[in-house]
Amino acid sequence: MILLVLGLLLWSGAHLFKRVAPEARARMGERGKGPIALALVLSIVLMVIGYRGAEGAFFWGRHPATTGINNLLVLFAFYLFAASGMKTGITRRLRHPQLTAVILWSVAHLLVNGDVPSFVLFGGLLAWAVAEIVLINRQERVWTPAHPVPVAKEIQAVVGTLIVFGVAAAIHIWLGYNPFG
Repeated sequence: MILLVLGLLLWSGAHLFKRVAPEARARMGERGKGPIALALVLSIVLMVIGYRGAEGAFFWGRHPATTGINNLLVLFAFYLFAASGMKTGITRRLRHPQLTAVILWSVAHLLVNGDVPSFVLFGGLLAWAVAEIVLINRQERVWTPAHPVPVAKEIQAVVGTLIVFGVAAAIHIWLGYNPFG
């Protein structure tokens, strides 16, 4: 469990560094991108290894209803992530599509994984995403999205979402976790 917690702390620290210490991050300039990226890759490795090796109390498991809800939430989370990069229509209404995607993804996984390691991993990522939104909104109060929304971008985001969802499902199945029940 210690590796999982260390991974979460490193992930949160690397992402929040810009928000909690903007002057220090600004002093690092472009040369700061490498160490931050390395910290993020290391945090993911620690979280994966830590989660796979963690043990803890089990409270609930998958149920057909929660599995369906999980899949819909994850599908929508993938769409929000794609939409944020493509500037689709939803990004004109939703200020933080990527962080909202992480929140939905975390909630989806908590619905079907009721064990302590899942509470730590998915609950930790959920808490980080909420904290990030709060900090961004405090620092950058004004938000005025104004970008055109070509229909082609919407279609590309949906197609990309379906492809990524299929790949993620295949990886889950390959790892022994069938996301479809």
